Amino acid sequence: MQLFYCKDMTDAGYATLDADESRHAVRVLRLRDGDEIHVTDGRGCLYRCRIVGADDRACGVECVEATVCENAGSGPVDSARMRPRIHLAVAPTKNPSRMEWLVEKAVEMGVGEITLLQCDHSERSFLKTDRLEKIAVSAMKQSLHTVLPVVRPAVKLSDWLGALSDPHIQKFIAHCEADKPRTPLADVLLPAADAVVLIGPEGDFSADEIALALQASFVPVSLGPSRLRTETAALYAVAAFNFVNDRS
Repeated sequence: MQLFYCKDMTDAGYATLDADESRHAVRVLRLRDGDEIHVTDGRGCLYRCRIVGADDRACGVECVEATVCENAGSGPVDSARMRPRIHLAVAPTKNPSRMEWLVEKAVEMGVGEITLLQCDHSERSFLKTDRLEKIAVSAMKQSLHTVLPVVRPAVKLSDWLGALSDPHIQKFIAHCEADKPRTPLADVLLPAADAVVLIGPEGDFSADEIALALQASFVPVSLGPSRLRTETAALYAVAAFNFVNDRS
């Protein structure tokens, strides 16, 4: 199935693909009026559409059938409502290409949300999210998901902790302080429940940041015996979350 993204798509009838999607449909795939494609709105819905204006700059599509996805894992589409979500709060890497790799792979695996963090030991405190958002769209389509994860711009860790208010979400911080008690993440993750995992920068979280997270009821966890890069640790967390939920 070839999947396209249009945030304005509804079951009301007509919508227009953006320039990138239109170019891919008309110029690359050589689709013409009357051809059918599948479109997602990024909010969990899948639409079977018919091309009604094959313009490589603004391709018009008409909804033939709309499906609200409710059965995660039962086919090529996922669920915005039933499947638990993992929120990665991660410090940007010094090399931006590593963060781009993380966003691509985490979206393919089914991350729910990504927030960039400014930490005491961060070597990079700013990273443009427009590039990451485009990578997230591409990864969503590649993996045939219908939910586009939000990529939030960098925020100071202490401010972000103060704004986190969901009492039902599982909260974990992965740090490298071996002399502090930690539990393997997969051992404490509860299935069928949303989770947020804090991943620090290359220099790890500071002692003050770890203390702030613990005060905010975050559980300290380890991600295996190896010392992992920031982006590898974040992807490990997504994989562990999926493993726990897929086997339950």
